[in-house]
Amino acid sequence: MRRPLLPLFPLTALTLTAAATLTATTTAHATPLTPRTPTPRISTAFTLPGAKVYPEGIAADPRTGTVYVGSYADGTIYRARPGARTAEVFLPAGTDGRHTANGLRVDARGRLWVTDSTAGVAVYDPRTGTRLAHFEVEGGEASFVNDLAITPDGTAYLTDSFRGVVYRVTPAQLAAGSGALRTAFDLRGHLRPQPAGAVTLNGIVADRTGRYLLTVDMTAGELHRLDLRTGAITRVTLTGGDLLHADGLDLSPDGTLRAAHNTTNTLTRWRLSPDGTRARLTRTLTDPALQIPTTLTHTPGRTLVVRSQFDKNGPLTPSTGTPTTFTIAALPTF
Repeated sequence: MRRPLLPLFPLTALTLTAAATLTATTTAHATPLTPRTPTPRISTAFTLPGAKVYPEGIAADPRTGTVYVGSYADGTIYRARPGARTAEVFLPAGTDGRHTANGLRVDARGRLWVTDSTAGVAVYDPRTGTRLAHFEVEGGEASFVNDLAITPDGTAYLTDSFRGVVYRVTPAQLAAGSGALRTAFDLRGHLRPQPAGAVTLNGIVADRTGRYLLTVDMTAGELHRLDLRTGAITRVTLTGGDLLHADGLDLSPDGTLRAAHNTTNTLTRWRLSPDGTRARLTRTLTDPALQIPTTLTHTPGRTLVVRSQFDKNGPLTPSTGTPTTFTIAALPTF
């Protein structure tokens, strides 16, 4: 059963996230960029039309080069075709009752998955915009469906930032078209104790071989490995830094893990061990031009980063001013 929609900004999970991140005093340990690794130039890939977009998620379709961006403010989905300097509205606000758009992924068949933090996840046809399937959270416990990853066999896994669990949607469930989100991994006994209402699990990525998932606890700054064969949950050993404030994750086939740390305007890059049990910080970039980055996606030749501007009359409090034009940043292969 769908729980009632919360007011847009004052009581949403992002406000609670902001409270947790703005009051924390620890930041990711920076590995300074040396003269051998010059600071990447941050440019604008494309703009997003609208005065109060507050983008949250991003996904790229490797087959077509199309990039999708979701609005946390009202659930609008934007589409930027290759070479476009301004994105177009693909799915208007409120489509199929969608109120937010947090995590976005494109699966192997080109279908677009979109999480709505207030309800669950929906799957759309990229050609027509038709909703193909939807799955919702059940129970009266507070929930916040945040990000998702898709494994090679087509199974989707989604984080719940309030409940500390990871849901699963199998290909068979997808074919059925609708249903309840079922818990695949319960991390509550593995997460470090946090104050009531704290946001924990956020970004999630899948190993390209289908062996494991990695999901970040942004409040503790830790990374967890979820073994898809055995069901084991272990903490990844981080060397050289932490993942405090880490929001979105991106995992390349070569074992490079990238993270967007929102309130610190930071991107980090990590080298994973072959089995995904260890990660070593190899690069850090902090720049206010990132404008509170919530997530990122790595495409051939460049890394695209969502500039949320959540601190500009958005869900972060207190506000630091009014937003400028909403854009997606581009860096040459961070």
